[in-house]
Amino acid sequence: MKFTKAAALATTVLAGTTGAFADEITFLCYQDGTECDVIGEMIPAFTEATGHTVKMDTVGYDVIRDQLENQLQTDAAPDVARITNLGGLNQYYLDLSPHVDVDAWEADYGATLPWFRAPGGEDKGIYGWMSQLTVTGPYVNVSLFDDAGVEMPSEGATWDDWAEALMEVKEATGITAGLAMDRTAHRIAGPAFSYGAKFFDDDGQPILVDEGFKKFAEKFVEWHKIGLMPEEGWPAGSGTSYSNAAPLFQSGAVAMHMSGSWMINSYAENITDFDWKAVPAPCGEGGCGAMPGGAGIVAFKSTKAPEAAAAFIDYLGQLGNAATFAAKTNNISANATLQATGVDYVNASPAVANALSVFASNASKAAETTPQAYTFQGYNKNFVIYGVVPDYLTRAITGEMTLEEAYAAIDADVAAKIAE
Repeated sequence: MKFTKAAALATTVLAGTTGAFADEITFLCYQDGTECDVIGEMIPAFTEATGHTVKMDTVGYDVIRDQLENQLQTDAAPDVARITNLGGLNQYYLDLSPHVDVDAWEADYGATLPWFRAPGGEDKGIYGWMSQLTVTGPYVNVSLFDDAGVEMPSEGATWDDWAEALMEVKEATGITAGLAMDRTAHRIAGPAFSYGAKFFDDDGQPILVDEGFKKFAEKFVEWHKIGLMPEEGWPAGSGTSYSNAAPLFQSGAVAMHMSGSWMINSYAENITDFDWKAVPAPCGEGGCGAMPGGAGIVAFKSTKAPEAAAAFIDYLGQLGNAATFAAKTNNISANATLQATGVDYVNASPAVANALSVFASNASKAAETTPQAYTFQGYNKNFVIYGVVPDYLTRAITGEMTLEEAYAAIDADVAAKIAE
């Protein structure tokens, strides 16, 4: 980044001021792998540069998902937090614009800054640093394919191609199922986009159940009926509950896990009994759909130290620090310069480096062929959709209602909750 106000403050502090303006900020952090640990290693240099101190509290993701908004409505709110509900918490954000170089932020993070903003296009605020760019896509158990003697579909293959191959692997090896998918609409969005789902009408209003969505939903239900997908997955859940299918894949019970790039480090560390790899997002008549997303670090209006909070986020987002963070955490960077030049993942194994490359390609293809994925990610009420869709699709899978009844319920429930 360019020389920011935070950097100017750092120069002033280092030049010998008394430090009377130094503040302590609280930082609520969750991590998929080592993200908070790496930020913790970076904090001393930030303190040395600015005089500000950071009290970091590392928590489970459920705290961020289920408790943070309640905290923001009380005196218990942190100054800064690492979040995933980027647009949904906009009303609580501190605008960093008065404290940072806006032009530099637009140049480096312009593609993701809108995800933090209020809808409508009028909001031009700078609210957070996209610490981790994620993208959905499948992981495959290579050893099972080898054992079954089944040829793995190549890049550009459709979901139908993969479904056929996975059923062959299941039948040849006797595994529980071919494909497992996390129980959330975020994971099925990419495949739905591949079948032509738009999720929004021409006016930008959410409309879930279009012809593309129906095509995918019919496939999805059928995949469960024929045993391609396991009973321990979606049918085992209820309501809006989220379920991670990683244990099924990690145990070797399924040949493919439709998940995302955030699982790379975990699989690299924990899978030792078979060979695995990430594969390109399967395609369809609607494109090669994948959902971008990730975690951002934001400050809140309620902070009593806005300059220190902004300085901390600005520090993390600077080019060298962003490169260090991406390299040490094996994450895809949202920084435009680093996307162009690449990140040197010096400590990554070949499997991890390959997976990072595949997921970065998935993000690029999604931006080109299914741009509605980026619109959906930035939609400030997308968490409503994430909750509603699994509830009714699961009921269709288990036979509690027909697909037509599920479609009507999804549209009505989404509309009602958004109206609230």
